Amino acid sequence: MKLNTPIDKEKLKKLKSGDELFISGVIYTARDSAHKLLIEKINNNLPLPFDLNGAVIYYAGPSPTKPGNVVGSIGPTTSYRMDKYTPDILKQGVAILIGKGLRGLLVKESLIEHSAIYCAALGGAGALMGSKIKKITVVAFPELGPEAIFKLEVEDFPVIVVNDLNGNDIYECH
Repeated sequence: MKLNTPIDKEKLKKLKSGDELFISGVIYTARDSAHKLLIEKINNNLPLPFDLNGAVIYYAGPSPTKPGNVVGSIGPTTSYRMDKYTPDILKQGVAILIGKGLRGLLVKESLIEHSAIYCAALGGAGALMGSKIKKITVVAFPELGPEAIFKLEVEDFPVIVVNDLNGNDIYECH
């Protein structure tokens, strides 16, 4: 299925664990350090660097860009490192989280509660992911280097639904 950002959460109801998605539009990167700073802003009622409602967050940081390319390799990082921040991020309206690996029970429950899904990007395929990015700009926390929040303009960014709105988890299928 193809989806455009910002994500209309109604469209997520049709998706099932294991479905392939191709996302076009804007995706934001955020890793541990950026999540911590976002939560500090949320807790202190400070303005956020981008609108989280309907947003897609990709747990990744770009590697150095080679001449002639838009971005270097940009593969997913391990998602459970963001688990402690995820419920508060989802409360802000985020629709899709992208990373690799399992999520904890609290995250799975929060995904259902906030009508959001978790998807896996292809680990080890950072060059492929980078080829789907048409433009990249830093939008927050440039002092974090590759862990800053980047705005990625993507076309047909490939992911697989891990956790759907019905509580299904591709990693628990037998």
